[in-house]
Amino acid sequence: MKKRWILQTKQGDFRGMAERYGISPVTARCMVNRGICGKEEIDTYLKGGMEKLHSPWLFADMDKAVQIILDHREGCGAIASDFDCDGIFSAFILKKGFETCGIQSRIYTPDRVEEGYGLNRRIVDEASAEKVSFLITCDNGIAALDEVRYARELGLPVIVTDHHEVQEALPEADAVVDPKREDCPYPFKGLCGAGVAFQLISALYEKMGISLEKREELLEYAAIATVADVMELQGENRILVKAGLRRLGETENAGLRALLEVQGLSGREVKAYHIGFVLGPCFNAAGRINTVEKAFTLLEETDTRKALELAEELKEINETRKQMTEEAASRAFELLEQGETGQPVYILYLPECHESLAGIVAGRVKEAYHHPVIVFTSVGEGLVKGSGRSIESYHMFEALMACSDLMIRFGGHRMAAGMTLRQKDLPELERRLNENARLQTEDFLPVLDIDVPLPVGYVSEKLIADLEALEPFGCGNPKPVFAEQHFRILRAARRGKHANVLTMKVANEAGTTIDAICFDDVDGFEKLICQEWGDEELEKLYAGKENAVDIGLAYYPSVNEYGGFRTLQIVVTDFCRIHRKMNTAAIDRKEMEKRADR
Repeated sequence: MKKRWILQTKQGDFRGMAERYGISPVTARCMVNRGICGKEEIDTYLKGGMEKLHSPWLFADMDKAVQIILDHREGCGAIASDFDCDGIFSAFILKKGFETCGIQSRIYTPDRVEEGYGLNRRIVDEASAEKVSFLITCDNGIAALDEVRYARELGLPVIVTDHHEVQEALPEADAVVDPKREDCPYPFKGLCGAGVAFQLISALYEKMGISLEKREELLEYAAIATVADVMELQGENRILVKAGLRRLGETENAGLRALLEVQGLSGREVKAYHIGFVLGPCFNAAGRINTVEKAFTLLEETDTRKALELAEELKEINETRKQMTEEAASRAFELLEQGETGQPVYILYLPECHESLAGIVAGRVKEAYHHPVIVFTSVGEGLVKGSGRSIESYHMFEALMACSDLMIRFGGHRMAAGMTLRQKDLPELERRLNENARLQTEDFLPVLDIDVPLPVGYVSEKLIADLEALEPFGCGNPKPVFAEQHFRILRAARRGKHANVLTMKVANEAGTTIDAICFDDVDGFEKLICQEWGDEELEKLYAGKENAVDIGLAYYPSVNEYGGFRTLQIVVTDFCRIHRKMNTAAIDRKEMEKRADR
């Protein structure tokens, strides 16, 4: 898909920032582009540690929640979790934290297929029958009005910890700890469920006189949940993930060590990317197509051999999930090719798709077409379940709130949502969502923000090392993107098992040559070359012959280590023919160099 290249033009004292903090002007500009400007913000961004977290006592009802736990610590607590990565690690944080405090607890999770998301009566009944002393939810509960009321009718004190949006009203729990409730003064609203659970345990430790350093044992779990739940890596989330990644590489948890080993990450620096695309999907897959109990079993295993067996099993489950996802996504794209692309909001009905994969398929379609997408699957008895993924200009949760009369249950936030409704109401939902979408044509064209128009002659190992100060990268803190126009392609080749990696040697107008590698949309690259310059020119560049291609590249610099040698390279994130101004593609070379120097 074509992207609009937008050069970031935020102003700042980049040279002064660079001198003050020992970073390059390029890195300073990237920080300002991410809204990091004031002294306190910059200090927190570059050096912020656990001391920068807000006091957990700022949460509404935190004092009530902690007191309920202390009043009932002689009994056993019921932790009502969920089946995704955030739910798994929220529950594990609570369980580990309670153990440190000498409080027994047991985790209860819903069956994804039979029961769906969140707290349900079966969980309440089981907890009550086992005579637990209190019930605490994590990563769910804010929408479970009936279930919370039922639990309290059975005599259970209920604490809700969640991070999702409040719907019609707060549940009638004894305490509701959720930064999204309107009357909550906690300053940072972007925590995931595990982040909220982490802060509850922090408050509990403080109340019981347990050293707050002890909570650092829980950081790796909060980090995994934050990245896997695609939370913005800003503010407190960035602090938790930075600290958690440091611990994850040296984790004492046998299950996590085993999973790192089977995924080939032992002894390597673990980054947010590895959580998002390697570790997190293994935990999510257990809850999607198998049983979430396998994930908890792995996390609680202490025997190295058994942990390796369990880790291999989770890896295999995830491989199965990948295959099932490919099949469902192929069907979704077939429907779209048959003419389902005329509306602002795509509603796709895939009755055979495993319901747990609907959200992944919706994400795939959203990435390909840049439209809000909801994928529905059949769950029998005249009901369908849907999972949606949105774009920045469309608040999916608010749009669905306007259709709440059609819903049996639903929940979510701006960028994603899940729902259950009657199949007969699906056409009406589609009609309403599209009539009220208020989206413009430009909303469907993804934007690629260019941080700095940087000639590749400025790429060095020092700059690459300097940019590491901006990590961890992810949602809300993207990897910097640089761009330069007018590259010649000296040679190119498709590589990899599936020929889906493009390697090139390129040269800019100044004559600087550099290796380039592209992992994304190699077919799109070839299509662009053929459309703009012709099939013969594509053949020439693959043959290493002089060709007419004159292309602009968006990239990130890196070091390629192979065979004991280190060479500079650029990782290409997008490409285009240069015949527009930089707000859509390019900027002249002299101006690029001036901006890079500033």
